[in-house]
Amino acid sequence: MTGQVEVQTAIEMASAAETARITATLIRITGDWSLAEDCLQDAFARALVDWPVRGIPTNRGAWLTTVAKNRAIDRLRSAASEKRAMRELAILTELEELPEEPGTDPAADDDRLRLIYTCCHPALPLDARVALTLRTVAGLTTGEIARAFLVSEATMSKRLVRARAKIRNSGIPYRVPPPELISERTAGILAVLYLMFNEGYSATGDSTLIREPLVREAIRLTRLLIVLLDNSPQEPEAIGLLALMLFHHARRATRTDAAGDLVTLEEQDRSSWDRAAIAEAMALLADAEQLGISRRSPPGTYSLQAAIAACHMTAPDAGSTDFGRVAALYDHLGQIAPSPVIELNRAVAVAMSQGPEAGLALIEPLERARALDGYYLLPAAKADLLRRLGRRTEAHSEYQRAQELAPSEVERRYLGKRLAETAPGASSAVNQNKCPKPGEGEE
Repeated sequence: MTGQVEVQTAIEMASAAETARITATLIRITGDWSLAEDCLQDAFARALVDWPVRGIPTNRGAWLTTVAKNRAIDRLRSAASEKRAMRELAILTELEELPEEPGTDPAADDDRLRLIYTCCHPALPLDARVALTLRTVAGLTTGEIARAFLVSEATMSKRLVRARAKIRNSGIPYRVPPPELISERTAGILAVLYLMFNEGYSATGDSTLIREPLVREAIRLTRLLIVLLDNSPQEPEAIGLLALMLFHHARRATRTDAAGDLVTLEEQDRSSWDRAAIAEAMALLADAEQLGISRRSPPGTYSLQAAIAACHMTAPDAGSTDFGRVAALYDHLGQIAPSPVIELNRAVAVAMSQGPEAGLALIEPLERARALDGYYLLPAAKADLLRRLGRRTEAHSEYQRAQELAPSEVERRYLGKRLAETAPGASSAVNQNKCPKPGEGEE
């Protein structure tokens, strides 16, 4: 007999390693998303029953492939009439001949790439792309995805059903897009993965700042995509995205204190940062830069953001950060991907390198344009600059506005402390020289 905890751990590891491969292959052969997902879930349910009694198989991927494949064959046979159509016979034949050992099917990598591109097809709403990727590629249950996005399981189930129906009814092809669409479509996949990461890294509407499982899945799927994009023109930017994720994730243990309250980037204990993750991110960023040079491809948005993160992560302390380089990188980023959020980040970097008045001068046109109405980091950044200048009454008003707009309880508590520090009668010596970096939350 094998312990239930050991079995559960083995199943979780197998799910992470094998879900995309098995599901993608079954979809390719049968053309039926629901059938493929159901049969794999049946295989995992069978594992929960068999593995405690018979032991965990040496090759878990082969065991799951066999069970899922046989389940698909049984369901197709029971659903077919005696006079089966030729297509049904062809599907059954291909299923029966499907290799069970991972790595022995030459189409497996192509299948996974097709699966990711189909889940992230631009015809699907963005929230559906994220949910479908988590369900079909990452293997999360509907309940897990629902909890990650703070909706009911029934709501998430309907969302997934609509996404699959859209793929079926709109004739969205299960394929890697043609060469002329590869760049655009891969950019969409990277955006989905980064959105997934950010949702876990700065959780909206939650009582905690980080949802670790969502962050780890985004990192894992980005690693998978890099493998599948080997030698493609899109590989450097995918590597840049992974570096960016790892830089941010390296600070995970220091972003909140023991009470669960936010700790800003300046105040974090840098000795507790994950040095292995930082080293890997630095190596990845160098790889992305070299690949870009060899392929005459300039750095993209994720590589530039990773370079900005590297400035923060490699400085021995906040005061040693090269904010002049940070501002220059944001300027470059704004040229290739104009955004008011990027301009706000640049304003803060300029404030840190040239003084708060220079930063406020750049924030003023952003306020007039109203493009960031409702974005709490604009008043939060402005408040910190005003506070550093000693304009406490104005700063207090901006902190209040930021707190009203903040998306999570953790961030609202942090801003509440700033409100108390700038309230009439509070000591004017508190944190007078601090300044946030909006691109990292208030961190």
